[in-house]
Amino acid sequence: MELVKECDNEAIPVDGLFYRHLLFKTKLKELAGAKMRTEPEMLDLILQTAKSLKVEAVALSGSRTEAQALKDEFQDYDVVYVVDDLDNLTIDLSWLDSFGTRIIEQHNVLGNRRLYLMLFQDGNRIDLTLCPKEHMKEWVDSEATYTVLEDKKGLFESYSQNLERYWTSLATETDFKKSCNEFWWVSAYVVKGICRNQVIYATDHLYNICQQELLKILAWQVASERGVVDIGKNNKYLFNYLPAEIEKDFSNLLDFSSLDKITQSLLATMALFHHEAQNLAQKMGFDYDKEVAEKMIKYAEEKLPDH
Repeated sequence: MELVKECDNEAIPVDGLFYRHLLFKTKLKELAGAKMRTEPEMLDLILQTAKSLKVEAVALSGSRTEAQALKDEFQDYDVVYVVDDLDNLTIDLSWLDSFGTRIIEQHNVLGNRRLYLMLFQDGNRIDLTLCPKEHMKEWVDSEATYTVLEDKKGLFESYSQNLERYWTSLATETDFKKSCNEFWWVSAYVVKGICRNQVIYATDHLYNICQQELLKILAWQVASERGVVDIGKNNKYLFNYLPAEIEKDFSNLLDFSSLDKITQSLLATMALFHHEAQNLAQKMGFDYDKEVAEKMIKYAEEKLPDH
């Protein structure tokens, strides 16, 4: 039987037996204890599996490639396998077992790619993308930064990383006015939802629209002081650049447990937006419609006196 050498100098059989061997090793580690597999162990497993599948190239993206990302047990492994024959790999997915025992998983189609999200018994998580090599640009364009782990044919050399994907930029006055108008307009929907006792409707408009516009204003505040900066996906690094009291003020807005709490959140959100929008307008020399803002605050207070 033909043998190949693993990274740990252990001889292993090739072809179909490889998966059983790798699966056996993984099971032994899981049974030996509940200890979470380390990053070197996981990366070694990812690369060994890629080798067995004859993957063309492997890259790692997400928080494990970001210098300022929080390093903890919840960081997942965002991995792409660039493949020559996608159909052949997806006919039989038993090779996924080589990564370990899964608690839960999702299989998704994303454009020309296949995405396999897997949470393992030891707490590790892999978000694995299978990407046909002819559609690599599709994956590259979807990511901010990435680290190439294996690429013997230099497939990644012709692509540039989208480092500015989550960077904030200076606001234009047009964008600023649109944001303000959107905030004050949608605040009336929140008032309507509260008055109708529609908790989900009110919360949805308050958090997903009004408070997102507030975050946009805060991001522009950062850009006005520091220039273009990386605020991360879903604004996860935004408050690294702001005073601690701003983060505390925003966090206090996120109690939607009752209509009274939603009302308090709305009024406090309006007050904070009004304050920060005025500051940004003054700093950038923008025109801010203070009259509309004050009328909308008065409207909310009059409609919600009993909440």
